[in-house]
Amino acid sequence: MLFGLFSCHEIEFLEHQDVRIARDEWGVPHIHGKTDIDVVYGLAWAQCEDDFITLQEQLLAAKGMLGEVKGKDGLVVDFAIKFMGLREEVEARYDIEIRGQHKDLLNSFVDGINAFAKRYPEEVLLDDAFPITNHDLLVAYQLGLVDISGAGNDLRNILEGNIDQEEKLPVGSNAIAISRKKTDGDKTFLAINSHQPLEGWYSWYEAHLSSNEGLNILGGTFPGGFMIFHGVNEYLGWAHTVNHPDLSDVYKLRMHESKPQHYYYGDTILQLERRTYHAWMKLWGPLKIPITRTIYHSIHGPVIKTDQGYFAWRFVASRNLRMSEQWWAMNKAKNFDEFQQALKMQAIPSTNIVYADRYDSIYFISNASVPVRDYGLKWSSTLSGDSPSSLWEEQYYPLDSLPQVLNPESGYVFNTNNSPYNASHADDDPLETDLNDVMGFQGDTLYNNRSRQFLNLIEQYSELSYLDFKDIKFSTTYPDTLTSPTMVNLELLLSLNPDKYQEISDAISLLNKWDRNTNIDNTTAALFIISLKRLTALLASEGKINRGGLITEEDCVKAISQAKDEMMDNYGQIDKALGEIQRHIRGEISLPLSGGPDVLAAIHTQSLDNGIYKGVAGESYIILAQFDSSGVQIETINAYGTSAEPNSPHFTDQMERYVNRQLKPMSLDIDKVFEKADTVYHPLRIINRPM
Repeated sequence: MLFGLFSCHEIEFLEHQDVRIARDEWGVPHIHGKTDIDVVYGLAWAQCEDDFITLQEQLLAAKGMLGEVKGKDGLVVDFAIKFMGLREEVEARYDIEIRGQHKDLLNSFVDGINAFAKRYPEEVLLDDAFPITNHDLLVAYQLGLVDISGAGNDLRNILEGNIDQEEKLPVGSNAIAISRKKTDGDKTFLAINSHQPLEGWYSWYEAHLSSNEGLNILGGTFPGGFMIFHGVNEYLGWAHTVNHPDLSDVYKLRMHESKPQHYYYGDTILQLERRTYHAWMKLWGPLKIPITRTIYHSIHGPVIKTDQGYFAWRFVASRNLRMSEQWWAMNKAKNFDEFQQALKMQAIPSTNIVYADRYDSIYFISNASVPVRDYGLKWSSTLSGDSPSSLWEEQYYPLDSLPQVLNPESGYVFNTNNSPYNASHADDDPLETDLNDVMGFQGDTLYNNRSRQFLNLIEQYSELSYLDFKDIKFSTTYPDTLTSPTMVNLELLLSLNPDKYQEISDAISLLNKWDRNTNIDNTTAALFIISLKRLTALLASEGKINRGGLITEEDCVKAISQAKDEMMDNYGQIDKALGEIQRHIRGEISLPLSGGPDVLAAIHTQSLDNGIYKGVAGESYIILAQFDSSGVQIETINAYGTSAEPNSPHFTDQMERYVNRQLKPMSLDIDKVFEKADTVYHPLRIINRPM
């Protein structure tokens, strides 16, 4: 009877009438609802308003339909998801693992996306993709976790034939927590500083979620996230950085001599399972063509045939659907015990976590779901597929076995994607044990320039102020000795003898005298950054990117020569100010941009046709928090603005503050936020979209 009395939009309104969205002066959505379920609906609507295209692209990939919009590039993603079997995993686990409020929250978020698509059909990229389902959203989550956990590197190596190549090491993200033992007052500091892409997939979206059921948190999520992935509530906060334990294994199958697509497994002979997938690829306009691929599956996981044989792939990231349930529990935790109970779910397969709270607890853990494995095997190498001892099951080492530090005497914990065994002062660091032979965390000798510089700076203070804390976090200077996980002797790039190489002696002399700063006025930083890019590309082309790798003088000379040629061709000089070359660009706005690869205020750039380098990743969404016994003070900044819509005033309105390191104050006081808001509305009770 209900459906006969009300329209679809009115029914949606009745179900979610207790949610309101307040947009502040920066366009950030502050979403309040009577229930958590109401809030999640409002978050879906706000994300659609601000970046519906990115959200749709991720969901189209999850459906295997991105090729219909993006052509060949989209088709590659479609088949990668199908090769990994992510949808099959979701379908097999959904009814077992998705229950209770977790399922209700998923339903509400998906309802919000579908309601927006129905209200604004002109913004839908592909009509056939809607309505989306809970399964679609979870497949998209699994895809992100595969990449974040490092499993995607093994897939790329298999596809490229680089079976024994070292994994790609993480290059970005900082997290710092400082207790009152180390600060100059009664406050605990937390820096949340993930180095993600500045826009597009897996770029940060800022939101504030509040309900009458105890939810009150501000932080960052990705398009498609129905909770805060890392942020701050009234009691505590946490940051994620990428870690790299061994969560993915490659097996070489021993194929049967006469039976096609049969392989040995112990004393048995098994047949590869054949799966055929279909997709559509866009050519131009409305024209699409059907594409069919055959994929094989073994007892270990998906299989691909290469010139070196048949290889199977087994990875952790797709083996739990409760990751969003765990994040939700972290969002609502009120103290360290509740937060740790959420971590014990071990549904988030990887990422370091740095934590701080109003009670002055600080904590670091290199979180991971590491499978229990046979100690007798070398898990960092390609494994034998016919050995049953190499096939691990879904049993994982408990949380207390992972590298972690709680309330160290030194008063600080941190991570810059360096070794988890270097998380505080040396006296407080966790100790590496034999267990790491199967866990595969980077050893305690793995430093990077950010970790070295942080330790250099923090040790200069017996206690530090909030301004000191900011100075450390926004440091643009390299340490006295350059290093890299893959170029241990990187300092060589700055220490060549100019008399030995006359054609580039001017460039070498500049690099010799450089103060190692990457601020916008520095006239050597551009030469160094371009030389480093050329050096990295050279090593990659020669297959010399390996953990613990060394560079030679010859490598450095080639890189510096190429960098000098580029600068002379583009600018007519080699000592041009960094800010004239490195820019923060969106739309019609172009601003000078400081920072460089692997400084604390890290920036990674992409070369444009006009010789300008555009910032594309690194410093993205930043939260700095100060906790005391009564609550928290919060400052944040995003790289561009809240909206990815070019006609929105919030498309670029944070850019100038971003390049000037000026954060904006934010509040968890939902009543005050609503009082001062520029706009307050119910998702289904608006006629024109707020911009």
